[in-house]
Amino acid sequence: MSIAQDRPELYEEVKLYKNAREREKHDNQADLYAVVNTLQHLEKAYIRDCVTPKEYTAACSKLLVQYRAAFKQVQSDQFPTIDAFARAFRLDCPAALERIKEDRPITIKDDKGNTSKCIADIVSLFITLMDRLRLDIKAMDELHPDLRDLQDTMNRLSILPSDFDGKTRVSDWLQTLNNMSASDELSETQVRQLLFDLETSYNAFNKVLHNS
Repeated sequence: MSIAQDRPELYEEVKLYKNAREREKHDNQADLYAVVNTLQHLEKAYIRDCVTPKEYTAACSKLLVQYRAAFKQVQSDQFPTIDAFARAFRLDCPAALERIKEDRPITIKDDKGNTSKCIADIVSLFITLMDRLRLDIKAMDELHPDLRDLQDTMNRLSILPSDFDGKTRVSDWLQTLNNMSASDELSETQVRQLLFDLETSYNAFNKVLHNS
């Protein structure tokens, strides 16, 4: 008789967690690992000329925003820095760590962080607003602050043309929200249209980055 037959527990599934809290911890670590690993592959792809500078800039900006959100969920005494996390999980990602350290795509020149910070903030606000709408968050007071910040940040970004269509769309929606009470909610039709306008503006914003 084999050892496996003598010990049926060897066939049992090994769980990495014992409760929901531990499961969330492992999920958060997996999310961070995936983002950093993806960023590493993106850097390598750009070095090998497998992606255009335009595609790279947009993808890298988005990944850096996702990294910041993911690392906040994992940061602790055990993982005070991303370097500590990478060492613990033997994540070989020197290019990604360098990009995280500089906090900007390699295609964007260092202007003391002004342009790169605006781009990162705009990407983050677009993603946050679209995620809120998809989660059926549609009250005026829950959408207005981010929409206002999006408008203000786009106005500060010098590489965006003054007639950028996204500015007009966001401004129109901000005016709509300004005419509502804090507890008022957008209708299903309005939610669908706002989501469409945000997606359209976000895609147009990425095209501007590609051409800058």
